Amino acid sequence: MTMFTRSLMKAISERPPQLEKKLRGRTLPTKAILVLCMLSFFFGLLFSGNMWVTPLQKRESNGLITSSINDPKLSLITHRFGEGEQRDIIGEVSKTHQAIQSLDKSISALEMELAVARTSQSASSTEGSKLKRLEKEKGIVLRFVIGHSATPGGVLDRAIDAEDAETKDFLRLDHVEGYHELSMKTKIYFSTAVAIWDADFYVKVDDDVHVNLGMLITTLARYRTKPRVYIGCMKSGPVLSQKGVRYHEPEFWKFGEEGNKYFRHATGQIYAISKDLAAYISINAPILHRFANEDVSLGSWLIGLEVEHVDDKTMCCGTPPDCEWKTQAGNVCIASFDWTCSGICKSVERMKDVHNNCGEGDGAVWNVVL
Repeated sequence: MTMFTRSLMKAISERPPQLEKKLRGRTLPTKAILVLCMLSFFFGLLFSGNMWVTPLQKRESNGLITSSINDPKLSLITHRFGEGEQRDIIGEVSKTHQAIQSLDKSISALEMELAVARTSQSASSTEGSKLKRLEKEKGIVLRFVIGHSATPGGVLDRAIDAEDAETKDFLRLDHVEGYHELSMKTKIYFSTAVAIWDADFYVKVDDDVHVNLGMLITTLARYRTKPRVYIGCMKSGPVLSQKGVRYHEPEFWKFGEEGNKYFRHATGQIYAISKDLAAYISINAPILHRFANEDVSLGSWLIGLEVEHVDDKTMCCGTPPDCEWKTQAGNVCIASFDWTCSGICKSVERMKDVHNNCGEGDGAVWNVVL
């Protein structure tokens, strides 16, 4: 008998005498008795199955309720109840396990990012110390020269500012970056650099060109005592009048008949000018005309002056095997790149390989006598 039915019977047996008298003369209908019995049974089953452990039942250590009697119906009810709880527990354990795995992956990813950041910070610190040493011991200043985007203060500008704050190896120009603005950038660069640093030479190098710094410094040192020196791989390429092609020159008519070539000028991948020429560009910047190509523009600014043009082919070697063969023969190149790409093709992937095969050695620049 369930606790519910016992309570119900106790309540009936303890009814007041007045109520008993009223009920003596009345008989409950059969249907009402049947309904009352069924309700008593189901309420008893509900309470006993979820809230109470009867003397015939026992609670296992895992929290499931089992029956100690052999009633198939009761056994079936308790068995199903136990399986449901077991499935819930297994499901929760599975979810917890997945959550732990996800957390482990997140922690691993963060640890990797932290390791990379520490390595990058260490590399930046090492690079920064080398730059300071070059400036102090050799008087060599190296900077990445860059202006700003068309919308100053944007995401790219903030990223560069953040990197510059860490590495201190940028020269920021008051200039809007753009391919068709390279001539203006060249003019602003020389004007800015000569105002900041008092140097014998000012060099421009594209970032996808491999340079042996020791060889460059050794070469420039030979011309230190000469005035107005312009050093690079001299060329005089065709003036392209056709619209839509790369290196198109809108002012082609200024260079004579169609098919004519430019005057001699250094190729744009790398060149150097002496201090007096950099000062000349800075002073006369407002009236110096700019052509479509920056190397042509620089050449035009110097073509009418008493300038010594030094054509040095070691400043335009090819990538391996060209520069590799020359290095093995003892003729280390100043700069190496691919003409087809106006720099090293796929420079991010290949720069280290070019350096390994054509480099002068990491200690070469420290052995240069100035």
